[in-house]
This record gives sequence, C-alpha cells and structure tokens, in this order.
Amino acid sequence: MQAAPVRATAIPSFTDALRAVESLLMSSGQRTARRNAWTSVMEDRRRARDRVEAQRVLDAAAVAPRLP
Repeated sequence: MQAAPVRATAIPSFTDALRAVESLLMSSGQRTARRNAWTSVMEDRRRARDRVEAQRVLDAAAVAPRLP
C-alpha cells in the first residue's frame, strides 16, 4: 500500500482571511487609514508600557537607601 499524497498547500491564517475580506469591502485608501490607525494604537500601547516601567524604576530609586 502506498501512503496518501501530502498536500503542500498552506492553510491561510485568520489574519490572512480577514485581510482578504477587508480588501474586498474597502477601497485601498480606507485600508491604509485603518492600518495606520492600528499602528498608532500599537505605538500608544508601547509608549504606555514604557511610561509604567519608567515610573517603577523611579519609584524604586526613590525608596532605595542611599550610600554615604
């Protein structure tokens, strides 16, 4: 008996499927605007994490005992 042939076709990811639907429903300008908005949201989240980390460092430095 021979083994069944293996398919080399990759199953598209959920993101790929959403982008395909997006390209059908929106003009390219709308797609660009949406991606730019999402990039902006992600950058805002990164800056917020950086601010929190910086505040933790400052708080830890303020509490740490000072050496003579």
